[in-house]
Amino acid sequence: MKIGIIGCGRIGQKRVKSAMAQGHTVVAVADLDQARAQACAAVSDGAKVFKHWQDVLAAAADATVVATTHDMLAPITRVAAEAGRHVIVEKPAARSADELLPVIAAAERKKVVVKVGFNHRFHPAVLKAREIVDSGALGPLLYVRGRYGHGGRRSYEEEWRCKPEISGGGELIDQGSHLIDLSRWFLGEFPHVFGVVSTYFWNIPVDDNCFLGLKTDAGQIAWLHASWTEWKNLFCFEIFGRDGKLQVDGLGGSYGIERLSYYRMLSGMGPPETTIWEYPFADRSWDLEFADFAQAVAEKRRPTGDLYDAKANLDIIKAVYSRDRL
Repeated sequence: MKIGIIGCGRIGQKRVKSAMAQGHTVVAVADLDQARAQACAAVSDGAKVFKHWQDVLAAAADATVVATTHDMLAPITRVAAEAGRHVIVEKPAARSADELLPVIAAAERKKVVVKVGFNHRFHPAVLKAREIVDSGALGPLLYVRGRYGHGGRRSYEEEWRCKPEISGGGELIDQGSHLIDLSRWFLGEFPHVFGVVSTYFWNIPVDDNCFLGLKTDAGQIAWLHASWTEWKNLFCFEIFGRDGKLQVDGLGGSYGIERLSYYRMLSGMGPPETTIWEYPFADRSWDLEFADFAQAVAEKRRPTGDLYDAKANLDIIKAVYSRDRL
């Protein structure tokens, strides 16, 4: 495919590399920061460089990557869909579920594939966990537990993520979105939601911590905590079944080596049989996610993690932000 990139920050640059590694051509890039746009173009074999996103949509491209601040994700994706472009839009895809509805309508009307950037589904340890769950080896699932966080950086309170009119919220809509998405992927829908959002450290008008309890109609629980006061970067996602437990730790880099531990219950109970897989290589989730997007376009199917998943995610976020508890 011919790809246009809108937003050339860290994530946009990852998308350029993933697209090109799989044989796609990046034909146009845009960013208000022209230095960042030039950096993207430098690794994309001569892509045209623009300042305004509308120019990328005017270019002859089959698909568009939207990797902007949250306030522009939905408006740009809607226009791209209406122009007949397939789209990868970064999570959370919008600042609210209501903001996402016109995007869903446009994608349905134009019959284009819109994938939302829930790349955590494509981390090798998570994919292996899904394989084990789908095999039935864990037995019926009981609950999941997730923790995710980092500690920010100097002047973090001045960044756009801490401005609610741009971000739509704080840590809940940021890293919390990934925990909610993974929980839904393994357990299904959560009609019962309660949560607390707090601001403990940063002098900001959004939350720097969120605590969630999500429950399915079958009574399965997702118990989640996302934090901007996790002074040592952390990712841990645990899946508990009747016959064993899976635990994903680390995402590579500052989060530590990605690892999956499988604790299989024995007939006599006691200490479980333990198997551990480690994934010390570079983060492959971006490449695997882009491959799923391209396959979904070719096969005219829903991608893994789409607008409907994003809406369900944002519905949960709205429930917590609007009432603190539900």
